[in-house]
Amino acid sequence: TRHDTVVTRWAIDHPVHDLFNGLARQKWKRRSCGTGAHGQRIYDWARVEVRPWHRDDRRHWALARRSVSRPEEISYYIAYCPADTTLDELIRIAGSRWAIEECFQSAKQECGLDDYQVRRYPGWHRHMTLAMAAHA
Repeated sequence: TRHDTVVTRWAIDHPVHDLFNGLARQKWKRRSCGTGAHGQRIYDWARVEVRPWHRDDRRHWALARRSVSRPEEISYYIAYCPADTTLDELIRIAGSRWAIEECFQSAKQECGLDDYQVRRYPGWHRHMTLAMAAHA
């Protein structure tokens, strides 16, 4: 959310919203993150590097997804990926979240993924494994 914080060069708890608040217009790219129920899901996207203490071959990014019709609506993602990962790749991966959520919703309705009453991990693990196998 806009109130979550990230580690930056300037602060340990830096509000993620402030990273994108004054970002130059050319840093925002209009891209589709995949097909949804009503066609292409097109948003404005931008990324800012966070957590400057990293391995040479990896990067942490704060990724912002801004609504085209309502620019005040912004969603945020944190990504940890290879250093050469492009913005388009991050957008594609962020867009895959919708399909994953649809799969879990379907599994809850059809296979009882959320209908368990257990108190220990082995029981929960068995239930989840069988529900996911049934859903597959």
